[in-house]
Amino acid sequence: MTAGGSSSGKSLDDRLHFIKHKGHAVYLIDFSHCTAKEMLLLLDLVRADVARHAPGSVLTLADFTGAHVDKAVATKIKQVLTLDRPYVKRSAWVGTEGLPHVFYENFKSFSQRDFPTFKTREEAMDWLAAE
Repeated sequence: MTAGGSSSGKSLDDRLHFIKHKGHAVYLIDFSHCTAKEMLLLLDLVRADVARHAPGSVLTLADFTGAHVDKAVATKIKQVLTLDRPYVKRSAWVGTEGLPHVFYENFKSFSQRDFPTFKTREEAMDWLAAE
């Protein structure tokens, strides 16, 4: 593991940042290939980052490709999704094939939010940028 980074060699800044897409700022939450421990750390940072923005203003894209979501991570995701709900305008998810369907449904019902899933980041960003 690299200092301040992760087992994949990506730093936390690489995993959590805004990217421009069709004139819109999209907050990328890159959980790809994270361990459960890394995901817990990132989720705390996501919560703090999103809460700095105006209510109803943030577009988020979460990438779960190859991420390890265990029960502790699933519980933390539910908490963060609920707490950041006032700040998020729309969310899209990619890489959810490995995410147990029961977790996905639980996230939606617990947070009272919808997370459309897409095959690619590009498709997800197109959807987020469309008004």
